[in-house]
This record gives sequence, C-alpha cells and structure tokens, in this order.
Amino acid sequence: MAERSGPRVYYHTHGCKANQYDTERMRQEGEARRARTVASWSEADVCVLNTCTVTNAADASARRLIRRIRRENPRAKVVVAGCSAALKADVYQAMDEVAEVVRGHDPVAVAGAAVSALPRPVQIEVRAGLDRIHGEPIGGELLRRRRGMSRGWLKIQDGCDRACSFCATRLARGASRSRSPSEIVAEARLLARTHPELVLTGIHIGHYGRDLEPRWTLSGLTAHLLEAIPEVRFRLGSVEATEIDDLLVQLLETSGGRVVPHLHMPLQSGADPVLRRMRRWHTREQYRSRSLEIAERVHPLGLGADIITGFPGETDADHARTRALVEELPFTYLHVFPYSPRDGTAATELRDPVPERVAGERSRELRELAQVKGRVYREGRVGAEARVVLEGSGEQALTGDYLRVGVRGSAPDGAGGVVPGTLQGDGDHLYIAWPRA
Repeated sequence: MAERSGPRVYYHTHGCKANQYDTERMRQEGEARRARTVASWSEADVCVLNTCTVTNAADASARRLIRRIRRENPRAKVVVAGCSAALKADVYQAMDEVAEVVRGHDPVAVAGAAVSALPRPVQIEVRAGLDRIHGEPIGGELLRRRRGMSRGWLKIQDGCDRACSFCATRLARGASRSRSPSEIVAEARLLARTHPELVLTGIHIGHYGRDLEPRWTLSGLTAHLLEAIPEVRFRLGSVEATEIDDLLVQLLETSGGRVVPHLHMPLQSGADPVLRRMRRWHTREQYRSRSLEIAERVHPLGLGADIITGFPGETDADHARTRALVEELPFTYLHVFPYSPRDGTAATELRDPVPERVAGERSRELRELAQVKGRVYREGRVGAEARVVLEGSGEQALTGDYLRVGVRGSAPDGAGGVVPGTLQGDGDHLYIAWPRA
C-alpha cells in the first residue's frame, strides 16, 4: 500500500498531570496513524487542544488560545478535547475557529479527528501489533513514553466519587474508574525503558482499587510496582491526607527512596466552617494530625498542598486559622489560588461572597509565607546527599523531596537514571554538585 504523510499536528495541554498523560496518549494514537507531531502551531495542519475546566478562567483561556492560533495560522484545523470540551461542547462547536470537538479525552477519537482534517483520508499501513483487532486502537492501550521528559506519567485511575462543592472536574471526568494492576504494571515496564522516575497520577488516586474485584488500595499497588519494576523510582501524585494509610507511610519511610519522600496533600482550607461549605470530608485536626505523624516518620519530606482563599463565607478568623495551620505544618511549597466560581457547581449557590481584592490579598499572604518556609527548608538541605533525576538538557535536576536544583560538575556514569550527589548553595540557589571531570 502506498503511504502518504499524515497531517502535522501540534498538541497543547491545559491543566493537570492526568491531562498531560491523556495528551501523550492522543499523540501516540495520532502518530500510529501517520500524523507527524510538530512543536509549533505555526507549522501545524491540525492543532489539538486538551482543555481544563478547573475554573471559568481556564475555559476562557482555551477560547483565547483557539482564536490566537487561527489568527496566526488561518489554515490550521483546531480540534478541542478534554474536560472543558466535555462540559461545554456546544460553546466550542459554535466557534468558527473550531473544526471538531471531542467530548472528553478519548485518544482514539482525537487521533481520528486529527487525521480526518486532511482533504483526503489518510491510508494507514497497519503494523504488526498495532492494528484494530477487536476494536483496539492502532496505537495500543499502553503509553510507551512521555516525549522529551525524563519523568513519566503513569495514570492509575480516572474520575472522582467525591462531591467537593467547588469542583467541576468530577462533572467532566465522571465516577472513579481504576485500571487493573496488570495493565498498570505492563505500562510501567514500557515507560521504565526511558524514564527513571514514574509518577502515579489520576484524578483521585487515593480511591484507587475500590471499584476492582478483588479490591485494591493505592498502597498495595505501590508495593506491587516496587517489586515488579525494580529499575525506577516512583512518586505519588496528589493524594488526600486521610487516604494515606500506614503501609504507604512505611513505603515512604523504608523503600530507600524508591517511593520518593514527597507528598502533595490537598488542604483547601484550615478552617472547619469553610471545609464544611466546601463539602470536604476531613477536618482541620484530621489533616493536621496525619501531616505531623507522616513528617515525624519520613525524613527528608517534601510536603505540598492546595489552598483556596476567599471561598464564600470565609471570614478573617477562618483565614487566620488557615494561616496558623500553614505556619505549624512542615510545608515546603503551596499552590494557593483565590476562589473562582465554576458553572454547574454547588458553590455558586453559596451566599456571602468574599470580595476579589480580599481573596487576592489572602492568597498573596499565604504564598509569601510558603516562600519563606520553602527557603528555610532548602537551606536545611545544604550539604545533604540527594538522589536526583536530570531534567531537560541536564542543567537542572529534581530531588526525591521535590526540589528543583541546578547542576554543577560532571554527573557520574549512569546519569540517564537516578544519580546521587551532594546539595550545595543556599536556600535561594540550591544545586547538586559532582567533581569536575
């Protein structure tokens, strides 16, 4: 069969690691259909936007980007997918700049939309093991690599069964659905060929395995991966403090860094009245006590959290409680954002909105506090041994406890994997050092 080149496709991802994983699957499916990935929308025949819907602002950002792409490359066909497309398909379909909308993250549907953007259908030469037998996608169900990155994303589940009043992602993603342990291990083996670190990601990974028969847990899966894939280290994506069981803490404590000492535990607020309005399922004290228990056992520990300021009804006293909790707990970084209403969520019906100016001031205050705490933590790591994964061109590295540091000297043999070294510098400019060659 004579081959013709497929379309040149540019991929743009908004949002979380789960979205980034989904984009890589879209890319893999497209390339299996002879599409060629390009680095710029200016040279693309097709632009695929994998959208986020965490806020109304995220939706607006996607629409602005669509218009910009078409202004700068009028011939490009725009395909919109992702969470925002799942909830607002009609909005995107009404845009003159959009050629096709895929409701959600189906990589097969996105690849098909990208290929069909050509004037004539592309003829695909089916390769061994990459066919459509029994409806399987041409590119295969398993992600083989995260292009251009030293760390690989390993998606273990999708969706969420919680009902936080501010969250639209669960509306777009649906109920929690776990991948089978055998499928996860098979994908991890593929990713381990090119990635020395794999990050377990999803929408609510703390609920991993509850829908499987027999039932699994996140800690059980992590222990299974440690045994099955001995050549890489693993990092947990965002996980709730109340869903970190004792086995998981034990793995963080005793795996010799193979489960890296880093946790990102969403907090959202340090005040119980606000947590109740958010429909969170933990109390301030439950989060506090579990954080301190973990920090006492795991050293060092990179600890991060998400916080929303200015949630409807948040008082000065509520904010003070959040600040006090941040001061007490050993956070090394925070993601802090003012509350943004999201269409379709219960929070939009709440009374007592907080002025944007006040929410912004509270965010700045917590960010500044987090910067100080982070600087103190980094200062305390000077002179310590660390095992890092080199990133990019090798001028930056990531420690197990989630510190991005500079690189000096010549890395020892095996620098493509996890490399030991000594942290030097100060709290503002930390770097990993090896002897000069």
